[in-house]
Amino acid sequence: MSIIEDVREILKATLQIGDRASDIETDTPLLGNIPELDSMAVAMLITAIEEHFDVFVEDDDISAETFETFGSLCEFVEEKRAE
Repeated sequence: MSIIEDVREILKATLQIGDRASDIETDTPLLGNIPELDSMAVAMLITAIEEHFDVFVEDDDISAETFETFGSLCEFVEEKRAE
């Protein structure tokens, strides 16, 4: 599975958005566009990403830009995996 598909599945499971996850493209806005993505969901999402990809995310690594679009979140995951 690709990073994009893995991150999509993590979003689907963490936010419990069901079939709506299949409509998410790289340019799909996340923050402000997906009602389920609140501050608590961001924390749960980061934890799920850490566990799935075996990475560690520092608090300073997280910004609004990270969750601006689905693509920016996938890029963030790719960067963390490369560290």
